[in-house]
Amino acid sequence: MFTEIISRAKLIVWNGPVGVFEWANFASGTKTMMDDVVAATMKGVTTIIGGGDTATAAAKWNTEDKVSHVSTGGGASLELLEGKELPGVSALSDL
Repeated sequence: MFTEIISRAKLIVWNGPVGVFEWANFASGTKTMMDDVVAATMKGVTTIIGGGDTATAAAKWNTEDKVSHVSTGGGASLELLEGKELPGVSALSDL
């Protein structure tokens, strides 16, 4: 579904699985996307996976070391990328 788009990307930020990957009958979407993101990484694309569920999917398929970065921060990571102030980051900045 997204294979062509992923293959053309120069930067990939992926937050959240695209199916119930924990159940074999519904895992193919997330698995295919993971394979495509890994392939993009191997071609030099910077790939960032965010969110606990997506990080769990990466662990399930042993791909944590095959992408540029894996973070368990989902919504907070997206807010940081949006430029929003995060209380924890602000507190550290004040030290």
